[in-house]
Amino acid sequence: MDTPRFRKQRLGMSPGLLLKVVALLALSLAAAWAETPRGTVLPAPEPAFKGKIGRTYKHSQPDKISVAKAPAGAPNVLVVLIDDSGFGQWGTFGGQIPTPNLDRLAKAGLSYTRFHTTALCSPTRAALLTGRNHHSVGTGTVTETGTAYPGYTGQIPKSAAMVSEILRQNGYSTAFFGKNHNVPDWETSVSGPYDRWPGLQGFDHFYGFLGGEANQWAPAVYRDHQRVEMQVPRGREGRYTLNDALADEAIDYIFQQKSVTPDRPFFVYYAPGATHAPHHVPKEWMDKFKGQFDQGWDKYREETYQRQLKLGVIPPDTKLTPRPREIPAYDSLTPDQKRVAARLMEAFAAYTAQTDYEVGRVLDAIEQVGQLHNTVVFWIIGDNGASMEGTLYGAFNEMAAIGGLSEDPALLVQHLDEIGGPNAYNHFPVGWAWAVNTPFQWGKQVASHLGGVRNPMVVAWPDRIKDKGGMRTQFHHVIDIVPTILEAVKIPMPTEVNGVKQKPMEGVSMLYSFDNANAKGARQVQYFEMFGNRALYRDGWIAAARHGRLPWTTGTFDFDADQWELYDLDRDFSEADDLAAKHPDKLKKLQDDFWVEAKKFQVLPLDDRLAERTDPSLRPSLIEGRSRFTYYPGGVRIPEGSAAPVKNRSHIITAEIEVPRGGADGVLVAEGGVVGGFALYINDGRPVYEYNYVTQARYTVTGSEALSPGPNNIRMEFRYDGGGIGKGATAALFVNDKKAGEGRIEHTTWGRFSADETFDIGEDSGSPVSAAYASPNRFTGTLKKVEIDVQPANLSAEDRQRLRSIALRARQVMD
Repeated sequence: MDTPRFRKQRLGMSPGLLLKVVALLALSLAAAWAETPRGTVLPAPEPAFKGKIGRTYKHSQPDKISVAKAPAGAPNVLVVLIDDSGFGQWGTFGGQIPTPNLDRLAKAGLSYTRFHTTALCSPTRAALLTGRNHHSVGTGTVTETGTAYPGYTGQIPKSAAMVSEILRQNGYSTAFFGKNHNVPDWETSVSGPYDRWPGLQGFDHFYGFLGGEANQWAPAVYRDHQRVEMQVPRGREGRYTLNDALADEAIDYIFQQKSVTPDRPFFVYYAPGATHAPHHVPKEWMDKFKGQFDQGWDKYREETYQRQLKLGVIPPDTKLTPRPREIPAYDSLTPDQKRVAARLMEAFAAYTAQTDYEVGRVLDAIEQVGQLHNTVVFWIIGDNGASMEGTLYGAFNEMAAIGGLSEDPALLVQHLDEIGGPNAYNHFPVGWAWAVNTPFQWGKQVASHLGGVRNPMVVAWPDRIKDKGGMRTQFHHVIDIVPTILEAVKIPMPTEVNGVKQKPMEGVSMLYSFDNANAKGARQVQYFEMFGNRALYRDGWIAAARHGRLPWTTGTFDFDADQWELYDLDRDFSEADDLAAKHPDKLKKLQDDFWVEAKKFQVLPLDDRLAERTDPSLRPSLIEGRSRFTYYPGGVRIPEGSAAPVKNRSHIITAEIEVPRGGADGVLVAEGGVVGGFALYINDGRPVYEYNYVTQARYTVTGSEALSPGPNNIRMEFRYDGGGIGKGATAALFVNDKKAGEGRIEHTTWGRFSADETFDIGEDSGSPVSAAYASPNRFTGTLKKVEIDVQPANLSAEDRQRLRSIALRARQVMD
């Protein structure tokens, strides 16, 4: 029975008193919400209902549905992050490569010449987007060499929300175009989980790639959570690369966003992945630089130094640091080595110039929609210094170099005209990387020295910055970008995001420097650490220790044997004069300070067991402990690290297919691409197994007869020779249990086939493994399933150590 009297008795109060209690509760909730500073808790607490509710709508008054709105007048924000770029690379900062779009932005804004990164890709990107040091957010190194120590998990915690999420919940449209490399390797497949993908880290839209590098001609790209293939516009075949596609996507997004919500500001993160290897670029760009680098890297460095002095991007008393003894003089190269080195640098220069052009197109689009004046642009020239990972003499196929295979100079000369094109996977020599890091020592990976961590930056905001073309020399770090953005758009740093208490912001705002070139720098202390290379900056001084291993080699070293250096950066812009012997007390103080900062920001333990850290058992794996793998149609773009492990062991691949009348051709299973891999496919009705050994050799076994219409069972038995890694094998083909062919494979790949190619069923996505077909070469019959049975590798401890070293080298180059 539910009469009014019964309800009164049950509640223990009169209806009138109940209404008063509800009203008081509503008022208290409203008061609590009002006392919460706007934006400090995200999402914001639900506002109290301010309308009136009666028994029907006739006796009621609705409230307004609230939506997040950016602060009045909040600017758009564009962050551009270039990859693997040196201080002396872009013309704006004295490099030989013309970069007119960076020039025009610098003339409209400010150039920062003492800006710093982490010396490596993934860590810089994590620090940039979170405003915290890379170890603080679990990204002390790349995810593929992560461990369970807090600073090295490869998993950005939810307690460090990205600026994209903060801006999105404050009324911004957000989009990400380009390179990610902050999703853990084991979470990059279709099985996810997706909570560390851009779409669940605050970006409404994502178009780009997840790994450390991409084949510019045939990239593995995603739109939001979906794998897609790059669409080449009609008429631009052979002239259209990922660099073009990313700019097109960004421009389309800007046009659409401003068409639909012209008053809503956007946050666009544009990270093209250029100028990271492979240095792929259309021939029309290559032709612009033919013969321009015949002077070699020693002369280039001297010329760049003089241009930098003339431009004023380095102080007049700056010294040019000498070439390390480990890098050969250009004049010591053979004529063929010089031809190859010059051509590889031409490709790199063309890639840089093309990248400048594409970023310029994005800026043009913002100007076209009338928003450039109210857009804060951060154009960061490098997530680290230029890459010193291309070997001493360069590579046509960097995957061969990763595996420790030397490429015959004659081979590179033979393929000279293919450099930069779809059949190459080229990287330039160490000497050129050193040259484009002018005037500093060293480069990428070497966090102890400025060649690895000092990257120039241009900031423009026409509505705010009045010192057009000004120079700024305050010492700042990539973690300072997020606080600068939040202050610029007038949004507070939240203490809680999506129910998770936030780590304190470790960056400081740079906004003060927009108005005053002579303002005292807000950052007094900053640590640096990568692969054991470490440094501590405090109040103009820096103590630095390079930890033995060279960026193009592998190995471990004794931390106690490291030699510390000391530089007065206020008087020594390039770290040319080591003052350790003159100021031992100052050095000791900074060394002690490093350990304080290292403990504070999760840098410890220092760990140079680099090869061992590539062991997959240290991280979650999708394939650990499995020996049988079954794949079904649609299983494409599976990351190599999550596919059946077929290297250095015997294995059997079995495909069940249905051949229609009239026959069928196409790929049944493939892994890798033009740089190396294998494919089992049907060609002219016959089964074919092909093994691409780092483009240096191709081994093919072809079936003796064409397949009959109807059900067919295709089996390939790969009998590995054993006795170590990278040995030979025999491949045998069977059709319906009848032997159809056999052949020798003299050499096999022992590490990775590729940096970014994938494993596919029913097609060969990306670039083709075989030269006999063009991708995707989808199978035209019916593919029911593919099974792969793998045997244990049975490798010695020495072999496993070598494999780890190769894997480590791969991760360093691919980052």
